[in-house]
Amino acid sequence: MAEKKRPDSGYQKLKTDLKEETVGQIYIFYGEESYLREYYLGELKKKLVPEGFEEFNLHTLAGRGLSMQDLTDAIEAMPMMAERTLVVVTDCDLYKLNDEQRTALLTLLEDFPEYCCLVFVYDQLEYKPNKTYKKLYEALSRIATEVKFAAQDKSDLISWIMRRFRALDREIDVQAAEHLIFTCGGLMTALVPEIGKIGAYARGRRVTIDDINAVADPILDAVVFDMTNAVTKGDYDRASELLGQLLKKQEEPFMILSVIGRELRKIYTARLALESGKDKLWLMELWGMRSDYPARLLLDAAKKTTKEWCAESLKLCQKLDRRMKSEKGIDNEGELKLLLMQLAQRK
Repeated sequence: MAEKKRPDSGYQKLKTDLKEETVGQIYIFYGEESYLREYYLGELKKKLVPEGFEEFNLHTLAGRGLSMQDLTDAIEAMPMMAERTLVVVTDCDLYKLNDEQRTALLTLLEDFPEYCCLVFVYDQLEYKPNKTYKKLYEALSRIATEVKFAAQDKSDLISWIMRRFRALDREIDVQAAEHLIFTCGGLMTALVPEIGKIGAYARGRRVTIDDINAVADPILDAVVFDMTNAVTKGDYDRASELLGQLLKKQEEPFMILSVIGRELRKIYTARLALESGKDKLWLMELWGMRSDYPARLLLDAAKKTTKEWCAESLKLCQKLDRRMKSEKGIDNEGELKLLLMQLAQRK
């Protein structure tokens, strides 16, 4: 059986294939970072499909309801005024094909034409290889390059953010870039429009944290962190204001409570870290953080608490969680406001 490579090895191979103009025959694109997925799909098109000949050399197929005959026809279509063709199939769950389709696909893979590049793109569907289908699994392992587009590491993402702002004639330092990632998430797809808004809003050439806070649309986790941070200061008014913003955006109360509970658990662990002499690196490993920025924020928040307050806060969250799940007719929004008041008062 072919040995499976590391998740990042396929990504590196794709970059090398494009750079050295040695594009392979079959790729499987998947992962949460759709910005990179679309970028590299565009790079493949530039390499393989001459402008003006897309109708003949670029074939796009929807995976849902795809027949193997349509796929065969696209793969076997000869290129025109080009050396190769590109076939893109979106959201075809390869390991849920029926026996007849799977047999037909295996036949295609066994005698795949050199002039064709086939890309299976997983957009709405999750890519789940299944070793139960041994022949298909081994065939794809042998001929296909699996490319996982994952969220980028901190250093790569910050460098990319800086380049995006420079293209807008703006500058941003590392601290502000880290704050942007914390506020809006670490996916390029979501950061692109936020960078555009911030770049247009910023009055000076250098983008500040205040600029980000003024116009960026924060993710749920960032708002809840600010909410719990307000609670640790005993500032119920600020916490209630942030809760109101989430409810206005129609965030589900149960989901808000879930994130509040998770943030309080993080603060609890940060409090324990402070008391036991552990540092931000311990927190990063514990919570799988790519950056030390949220770890530093957690430690700062934990300094305003005690171990007893953290434990009691979690008990209140768990109690409300059980009530939301079991009681009918409960005023979820009102109960959340009451929870924040209780947490702030206990502080």
